[in-house]
Amino acid sequence: MKHPFQIGDTQVYRKTVTAADFARFDDGLVHAVCSTFSLAQAAEWAGRLFVLEMKEEDEEGIGTFLNINHKSPAFENEVVEIIAHLKSQEGNSVICSFEARVGERLVADGETGQKILKKDKLARVLAPTK
Repeated sequence: MKHPFQIGDTQVYRKTVTAADFARFDDGLVHAVCSTFSLAQAAEWAGRLFVLEMKEEDEEGIGTFLNINHKSPAFENEVVEIIAHLKSQEGNSVICSFEARVGERLVADGETGQKILKKDKLARVLAPTK
């Protein structure tokens, strides 16, 4: 595992809201705005941008937790900017706080956690039990 970052470093991911991001369930469309689920996925990706530069060839990241506070809507065609801040890095654990904004408007904030594991160990952990 590489350690190219310092606490407080940031990574930025920009996502344009499309109809595929809308809040919908099996019973249909709930709201024509970016869903909490879609924001959560984007927040995890923003934190993963750190992991991509930290992991070695024989390693991979896996999510460990996600906390998201959805504060306001993001509408179709708006660009949501997710800024991940490296909050802590202890051992193989990478924790980020994040803010998601459309312009100055806070859409969501929270934290993500990931661990970096050897690919062979991860394969054993994720293998179906017999």
